[in-house]
Amino acid sequence: MTTQDIANRLVDLCRQEKHPQAQEELYHEDIVSVEDEKSGQPITKGMAAIRKKTIAWDDAVVEIHDAKVSDPIVTGNYFAVTMENEITFKEHGRVNISEICVYEVKNGKIVREQFFYDM
Repeated sequence: MTTQDIANRLVDLCRQEKHPQAQEELYHEDIVSVEDEKSGQPITKGMAAIRKKTIAWDDAVVEIHDAKVSDPIVTGNYFAVTMENEITFKEHGRVNISEICVYEVKNGKIVREQFFYDM
């Protein structure tokens, strides 16, 4: 798969809220995920840790009111999308999150993701 193919597939699955499926299909086993430092868990390495992070995210969410994912912008081995979410969390209540998500692709798999956002 090309970087464009992977970007399109990720966007398609995210729009369907199938994040675990996207990870299983598209992520390299040694994926590195970088969150904002304020998240409390800024760097996560490996699929096992990513799965745990996804479960923790799901457990923290009460309701997703709105979720939008842009079409990808692709250049070389990188692509970016924006995500706009309105979510109610157990601990933080209802918040709006606007983020830019940047992904790196090598040998047909996503090897790194990094998120830049405001809440």
